[in-house]
Amino acid sequence: MSDVTVTQVARNFADYVNRVAYRRESFTLLRGKKPLAELRPLPTGARLSELPGLLASLPRLSAAEAGEFAEDLAAAQGELGEVRDVWQS
Repeated sequence: MSDVTVTQVARNFADYVNRVAYRRESFTLLRGKKPLAELRPLPTGARLSELPGLLASLPRLSAAEAGEFAEDLAAAQGELGEVRDVWQS
């Protein structure tokens, strides 16, 4: 993160906004050599088109782990007893 005075940013505002937007640079704005604010890019999320790749990259359960997980679910459901479907009218 680079330090820059408020005056410099005010005189070249579009340039600094473009540097943040396109180069993903960050700046600490100074007034009288004291940090006042930050000018930085917002975090970006992933696109829906990236979801298949993300899901493919997740670790897989082995057959034994999947069986143990199923047994744990069945035991938990047994302890809960009858569960009412809240979506049923």
